[in-house]
Amino acid sequence: MNSPQRDHPEGGGAAGPSGDTVLVIGGGVIGGMSAWYLHRAGYQVTVMDQGQFGAACSHGNCGYVCPSHVLPLCQPGAIVKTMKAMLRRNSPFAIKPRASRAWLGWFWNFMRACDRDQMMATAAGTHALLQSSLGLYRELVKEEGIDCEWQERGLLFIYDKAEDFDAYGKTDSLLREHFGLAATPYAGDEVLGIEPALKPGIGGAWHYEGDCHLRPDKLMAELRKRLEAGGVRFIEGKAMEGFRCEGRSVRAVVSGGETIEASRFVVATGAMTPMLNEHLGFKIPIEPGKGYSITSAGTDNLPVHPLIFEDSHVAVTPMTSGFRIGSTMEFVGYNTSIHPKRLGLLTAAADKYLHGPMPAEVQETWYGWRPMVWDGRPIIDKGPAHDNVWIAAGHSMLGLSMATGTGRLITEMVSGDRPHVDPEPYRASRFIRS
Repeated sequence: MNSPQRDHPEGGGAAGPSGDTVLVIGGGVIGGMSAWYLHRAGYQVTVMDQGQFGAACSHGNCGYVCPSHVLPLCQPGAIVKTMKAMLRRNSPFAIKPRASRAWLGWFWNFMRACDRDQMMATAAGTHALLQSSLGLYRELVKEEGIDCEWQERGLLFIYDKAEDFDAYGKTDSLLREHFGLAATPYAGDEVLGIEPALKPGIGGAWHYEGDCHLRPDKLMAELRKRLEAGGVRFIEGKAMEGFRCEGRSVRAVVSGGETIEASRFVVATGAMTPMLNEHLGFKIPIEPGKGYSITSAGTDNLPVHPLIFEDSHVAVTPMTSGFRIGSTMEFVGYNTSIHPKRLGLLTAAADKYLHGPMPAEVQETWYGWRPMVWDGRPIIDKGPAHDNVWIAAGHSMLGLSMATGTGRLITEMVSGDRPHVDPEPYRASRFIRS
């Protein structure tokens, strides 16, 4: 296997000069992919994380690289739909209201964003980054030989009731017309012809054949191995406490009384980014959206395709080395507990739809905090308070899906190169009052 080459991303100018250093703060998939493309551009890169590289939200998610997920959560009718869902027993949604200005402001702005114009504007920016990332993932797998259990089998949306399956046809038409995303419909049990692991009696399914999936923890392990082989340094167990500055230039990050120097800095701290608001110069509207997953050893009855059961929003991912089910969305702050009831929602959904029950050999139960921004768009931009700090955070539920495109875009910004996608939708300025 080849280590990353010190060439420059397409469409840019000169590579970073020898000795030009970048500190990437945050060791999730966004930070990891930023480090990958920065290293390829010729920078000397260090990755710093308060925990372990790849151990947070990038570890146990369902591994979807899904161009089909172009529409944000803030859609017309989203509030009413979510509230109705929360009234159901075993709802996948949970909200714990808090007397916090940040939380109340986030929820108020989310409600205001639930209109068609804002939805379509967000979808356009999301689509560009999703399409870029899909192509770059394919390059990593096919040209770089990254071993992450990559599979191109598409994604099946499974509907319990025929009327819900039919109703989705309007969304499918919108995605076809505006974004060229076409799904193949299977009415009723027709889908059993391509996915025999499903029990009969479902309402129908839509198959997005352009979606892909991988094993996230394996991707992160492989990424680290390649980066370390190329000379990238990793610092773990160090939380950023502040910047040491000269004017508008940051000279070092302070952590535990120590300083870590660099000439440029990329902040990719996911759901933890609001903890750095004071240092970054503005209030970043990220709320942690807690999700769960269960990973088990494989069985003979695994599905062929990744599945999303739309009534419960539970996702199933068959991987080469195992089987993962995950979902739920809890707005409960930075809660670190794993509730057995929430895990039970995952296994109940799998048992409802699949012939094979949840395997007995559970390898891992997991939770992660998704960095949810109320308008559904990430922040990929230079920070407003400093001339040499960039931010890449707030990818909501699509961090893995957008990671490669984000890593390349942030590298283009750091290098001053022509961006390969329009960066305007991801500007930090939309959250900064003049």
